[in-house]
Amino acid sequence: MKALNPTTIRPPFAAYAHGTEIPAGKRVIVTSGQLGIRADDSIPESSYDQARVCFENITEILREGDMRPGDTAHISAYVTSREHMAGYMRARDEFLAGTGRVPSSTLLIVSGFTREEFKVEVEVIAAK
Repeated sequence: MKALNPTTIRPPFAAYAHGTEIPAGKRVIVTSGQLGIRADDSIPESSYDQARVCFENITEILREGDMRPGDTAHISAYVTSREHMAGYMRARDEFLAGTGRVPSSTLLIVSGFTREEFKVEVEVIAAK
């Protein structure tokens, strides 16, 4: 995959690319949005810990499809407040650490999720 960052537009604000080219012939996985809830139904309090759970779940989904975090082409994330952005971004950076990938990314602030305790939701598109 190729990161697309035209020099004619402002560089990205953080560790992401403005676009990602997925070459022909690649298999693609699209995950559903993952919330910060563990298999035992526990939900961490902090946005960082919720985001870590989201990325742990995504890693398992990718593994099921014979892919890894380094195969991520795009990340879409949703947080319920600006105060949760730093925790999410820290977990995202840990998810991508060592992969050599800087995928395209979208981060939105939303009014809420299905349960009040959720602060973060993340979905990815991956290709291999």
